[in-house]
Formats: sequence, C-alpha cells, structure tokens
Amino acid sequence: MPAKPSVQAVGICHKRVGDLVVTAINDGYLDGSLDLVTQVSKDEAAAAQRASCRSIPPRLTINAFLVQADGGRPILIDTGAGTNFGPSGGKLAEGLKLAGVEPAEIGTVLITHAHPDHTGGLAAGGSAVFSNAELVLGQAEADHWLADGALERAPEGARPYFQGAQAAIAPYKGRLRTVSSGEVVPGVTAVAAPGHTPGHTAYRIDSAGQSLLIWGDIVHLPGIQFALPGAGVVFDVDGKQAVETRRRMFDMAASSELTVAGMHG
Repeated sequence: MPAKPSVQAVGICHKRVGDLVVTAINDGYLDGSLDLVTQVSKDEAAAAQRASCRSIPPRLTINAFLVQADGGRPILIDTGAGTNFGPSGGKLAEGLKLAGVEPAEIGTVLITHAHPDHTGGLAAGGSAVFSNAELVLGQAEADHWLADGALERAPEGARPYFQGAQAAIAPYKGRLRTVSSGEVVPGVTAVAAPGHTPGHTAYRIDSAGQSLLIWGDIVHLPGIQFALPGAGVVFDVDGKQAVETRRRMFDMAASSELTVAGMHG
C-alpha cells in the first residue's frame, strides 16, 4: 500500500481511497465571468454565487488527479492547461514533482475530455510529455475531435479547439486506447457523462470498499451549479444533455453516498 505523505505541499492534496492514494494537483486557474453561464439569468447566477460566499467574477481552478497503487505505475487523470492560458496555468509538472513522480513514470493518462484545459499538458514542442504512458479517451470524444474531416466540419469559431486537441493527442499515436464504459485499468471505471462534450467521461475509483468519483467538468462553477443544476456554461457542446447528465450524476453521487472531485472549483 503506498504511503500517504504526512505533509500536504501547497497546490496538492492527498486522499486515501482504500489501498490507493489519490492526489489532487492544482494546475492553476482561469479568471472567468458570469457571461460564461447559460440557461439561467445572470441575476440568478450572481445571487447563487454570492450565497455560496464565492467571488464575482468567479475564478475557476484547474485540477488533475494522480492515482497510485503499491507496486503499480501511477495513473494520471487529465493534464491541465499547459501553456494554453498563460502563466496562471501549467503547474502540473511542478505538482507532480512535489508528489514525487516524474512524467516518465506515468503508466496511463486518462482524459475526461479534450478541451485545452484538460489536454494542454499532454505535449510540449510536438513531443509527448508522458513518454511511457498509454493515453485513454472516450470513443465518442475521439470521434468528435479526431475523426477524418472533424476540423473541416467544425464551426469556424471552434476550430482552434479542434486543432489544439489534435495537436495534443498526436504524439500518442499508436498508444491511444478509446473506451465507452467499464473498467479501463484495475480499480478505475469509465462512466459516460456526455453533454459538456460528446464523449465527456467521469472516472470512478474503487478500492477496498471505498470509492471516489472524479467527474471532470460536471460542475464548472460550484457556487452556481450545485444550487442551480440547470445552469450551463458556454463551452457545453450540448447544453440540454449537459444538464441532464449533471442531474443524473448528482443523483448517483447522493444515492450512493459517493465522494466526488472535479477539475474546476
């Protein structure tokens, strides 16, 4: 069983889940705006944000998660923003070092979805940052971003996102595995959570009777979307489906008494 570190370094937080240690790594943040919110009024969003004692304009953290088992190669869930959003992001490498893990040690990288604040740390200078890792991505996500003609079919304003996703994933050609649901590595199960993107995927970690659901971008703005789950964000590919999925995930987490974690807060 890997030891849970006795000291919490700034920017990372360790939690034991059964026989595993899961480490949240803060990659940085994005300064947002209530203009990001859809499907509810700005006044409703602002009231919810204030009621939760959160700042306006909102600040969104960017997180990744490291999963370690005794004797196994570490697993990384998402890779942060890299250089996509300037100096406020791209702290993943520093967080991994604080956690005592080198990028070459990572055995598997699980991607919740291919937005640039989740895949931005995959590559640098056209080369894979995680040189020995298998990359796992939802099948519907791969179909959306990587299929032949996907860039040409994309709305003009969204094309930079497609170009970024393709560039980030390209260095992993030959070691990319696509999944739909079910166990993807021992103890980690993919849970389809479409809407934010077509193949958006949550990952449930189970070990020795304990569980943790890392649900990606089910929630971007906790102060607003927990109080108003019908609130979406402008980045949702299918806003209606994103709301339906969020309500379903809330119900699942509550009924199963699951601990949850996400990429934004």
